[in-house]
Amino acid sequence: MDIGMVGLGRMGGNMVRRLLGGGHRVVAFDRNPDAVAAAASEGAEGVTTLEQLVGALPAPRVLWLMVPAGAPTESTIDELRPLLQRGDVLVDGGNSNYKDSMRRAASLKSDGIHFVDAGTSGGVWGLKVGYCLMVGGEQEAFAIVEPALRTLAPENGYLHTGPSGSGHFTKMIHNGIEYGLLQAYGEGFEILHRGPFELDLPKIARLWTHGSVVRSWLLDLLVDALEKDPKLADIAGYVEDSGEGRWTVFEAIDRDVPAPVITLSLLARFVSRQEESFSAKVIAALRNEFGGHAVRSSDAGAEEMPAGSASPPLKSTGAP
Repeated sequence: MDIGMVGLGRMGGNMVRRLLGGGHRVVAFDRNPDAVAAAASEGAEGVTTLEQLVGALPAPRVLWLMVPAGAPTESTIDELRPLLQRGDVLVDGGNSNYKDSMRRAASLKSDGIHFVDAGTSGGVWGLKVGYCLMVGGEQEAFAIVEPALRTLAPENGYLHTGPSGSGHFTKMIHNGIEYGLLQAYGEGFEILHRGPFELDLPKIARLWTHGSVVRSWLLDLLVDALEKDPKLADIAGYVEDSGEGRWTVFEAIDRDVPAPVITLSLLARFVSRQEESFSAKVIAALRNEFGGHAVRSSDAGAEEMPAGSASPPLKSTGAP
């Protein structure tokens, strides 16, 4: 099939390569001319404007967006909308909020333009092993893009999840689960690292990939990371969040669903970004005040400071 790809970053660029390998004709656009040149060198037809992209595709046109969620996706759709015709299909393969996808689908439908939200998982490995695709939208639009889905996904790796928004909703929860899994692996291996034995963490990680109930693709990747750098000395312990973990927690709160593991894994990422926690300073100061517990100086390398005199407990006056 003919397909236009907008956004040729790590995910979009590899998706172009996989589509080309499957025999599809790909017209590629990115605001970075080097990315367009790279796609063209692989066999795509590179263009320098969205107008050229739309003009190079036969009707009904299929355009797949792989741009950052939020304002970049919104502005790209706004630019494309007046260029499209009834029956054309816009696919958002990024990590957009599902509520935005529902709104966009309803708005575009008024012009007869189909909108498909394709939650995409697979990362940089998708080129080799395929992408897991969670696809929301009308059945008619899904059928139009299905040839591309079959190429992009491994066997049994794509699903029409339901109406508009359902694809990105499913991907959002997928990423929330991922937060919890990553946190569990991180905490477990830190306990192993700090334990009373000199353990070979790469060997333990590899051992667990054979028959263990905690084996997974994530564990396979951890084996690779630890074998490259057993102490992870070259990696800073600063962890970003893409937004979908937050949205999953908000959704759980809105729907009264207890989700302590996912919620705490999100909060743990915030802790990783603090050079020094002010809340920990408050707790240390209070422990010193009420119990005379020793506190550490904020000067780097300073020794533990002697405990101060704790203030006496307040006496009740009987007043409310």
